[in-house]
Amino acid sequence: MQAELQDIVHFYQRFPPFDELPDEAVSELAQATEIAYFRAHQDVLKHGDPIQDLYVIRSGAVETYRRNGDLYNRLSEGDVFGQMGLLMNRRVRFPVHTMEDTLLYCIPADLFNQLCDRFEDFSEFFEIEGSSLLRNTLSNQADNNDLTTVKISALIQREAITLECSASVTAAAQLMTEHQASSILVTDPDQPISSDPDDDDGQVVGILTDRDLRMRVLAEQRSSDTPVAEVMSTDMVLIDDNAYVFEAMLTMLRHNLHHLPVVHRRRPVGVIAMSDIVQHESQSSLLLVRSIFAQQSLEDLTQVAKQLPAVFVRMVKEDANSHMIGSAMAVIGRSFKQKLLEMAEAELGPPPLPYCFLALGSMARDEQLIVTDQDNAIILDDRFDEEHHGEYFAKLATFVCDGLNACGYQYCDGDIMATNPEWRLTKTQWQQRFQQWIDEPSPQALLHSSIFFDLDGVWGKTKWAQELQRFIALHSKQNMRFLNYLARNALSRTPPLGFFKGFVMEQDGQHRPSINLKRRGTAPLSDVIRVHALAVGSRAQNSFERLDDIIRAKILPPEKGQDLSDALEYIAMVRIRYQAIDIEQGDVPDNNIEPELLSAFERRNLKEAFQVLDRAQAFLKFRYHSSNKPGIR
Repeated sequence: MQAELQDIVHFYQRFPPFDELPDEAVSELAQATEIAYFRAHQDVLKHGDPIQDLYVIRSGAVETYRRNGDLYNRLSEGDVFGQMGLLMNRRVRFPVHTMEDTLLYCIPADLFNQLCDRFEDFSEFFEIEGSSLLRNTLSNQADNNDLTTVKISALIQREAITLECSASVTAAAQLMTEHQASSILVTDPDQPISSDPDDDDGQVVGILTDRDLRMRVLAEQRSSDTPVAEVMSTDMVLIDDNAYVFEAMLTMLRHNLHHLPVVHRRRPVGVIAMSDIVQHESQSSLLLVRSIFAQQSLEDLTQVAKQLPAVFVRMVKEDANSHMIGSAMAVIGRSFKQKLLEMAEAELGPPPLPYCFLALGSMARDEQLIVTDQDNAIILDDRFDEEHHGEYFAKLATFVCDGLNACGYQYCDGDIMATNPEWRLTKTQWQQRFQQWIDEPSPQALLHSSIFFDLDGVWGKTKWAQELQRFIALHSKQNMRFLNYLARNALSRTPPLGFFKGFVMEQDGQHRPSINLKRRGTAPLSDVIRVHALAVGSRAQNSFERLDDIIRAKILPPEKGQDLSDALEYIAMVRIRYQAIDIEQGDVPDNNIEPELLSAFERRNLKEAFQVLDRAQAFLKFRYHSSNKPGIR
């Protein structure tokens, strides 16, 4: 084979979809390839013109455009164009213009069609375009991941054993003995189903366990005729049978549960025990959380924290998706906080007033990764008096924040921590503060909104956090002026479009050109999603769950919600994978990626994900512009 042909063969074998073709097909392709050269700023293809070749960029870069003149894509070495025209009446669909001197390989249309007919993967590469390709990639990843495809219903060993709340404890004990069960679900047929769609308690009103019978019946010498309703546990957590196993696992860890009732359309279908989860799941994150709660000193806790990078890498290797990893890391982070608060109360004595310790930002959204700092605050009882109670809560906050820092959760540079008296407020003061931010959206208020509007109760009166979530959802939805300002603020961080050619590159810690996938990708995506979520009154904190509410509300063009979900998942997973690589190589993980480390496949999908963000920001600018919304106050 001539050297020129060998060079073309080697080039094709480096890039998809040609790298999946057999050697003889690549040789055939190389022999049929013609070469074209265009100077910078020349038209390669014009809309509507006949097209006879598929084009592969050997060197240089081009831009493709939509019919209305809007930029559609930027392509560089190894990328292809012209396929849409070949697949649709052989007319150019997307005009192409060179950005610099460009050398092209031209593959005849007939050979292109033959390859599509002979090789399914080759054909699918071209038939699945843009965001569809991104979605297909994520789908394939999910298909290979047992954790994301197994529903909790698969772990249910038998139907739910239920008893009405008016039955006696003797009847309950007999039923449990008959079924050899350690728990039963208690129902109340007269209990009306709440009209609140977020309240998914259905007809299950309680759970009765062996422990309840021992401690609340036998130990208290109650009568055998005692109604079950008097001794059952009512403060329970339910999970829908459509949930995934990992969601059940995280729910049980978060609430320290041994039994988790499973419901279908508010009807009980079974109970999952922790032993069921342990048997099914990887135990790594489970064991770490359990180990956290077993420690008795801060020094021991810091030793346990050293396992966190290994747990993170293990989850990545198990092909967990970003939602799973973000949730698991957030649960682990909450566990450190809870243990530190337990230690603080043991050292300082019982708190003089009820309080709620808050997690903010990524931890509250269940999107925490290995590179993170601490954002937290405290809600105090309205009876709080600085003179009498201030010293206790200042010491408690210092104990927790210092402990978190010792465990690897760095202090917040912006001082968004409970050690700052500004973020230790009473319930009423917090409502006033949020109301002020919503009514007077100054730049500082908008900055705080992007942090404090993602909140979750970690310790103490966690229901106060839920009350604040409801307050924020209700008052934000009603204030279009605030949403307009928040939308404008969400446009401040743009995607690095221009990427490999004319790209927005930044300097990483080693002063190398890189892309910050958090600052330019996941963070602005979360900002966009938060604006839409507040607009529809969503109380969800996680970005994917917010997107579910947004899609149901139908405020986005068709399929754009799913595009946003795919883009967030893909950028987050690239960020996660390269953080895991840094850890394994002994480097300090960060949020930067150097483009030369990415494969051609990753570059293609990452570009599409950034373009989804770009289009989402354009829509945000349109939808939340004052002239598009009548009656703005």
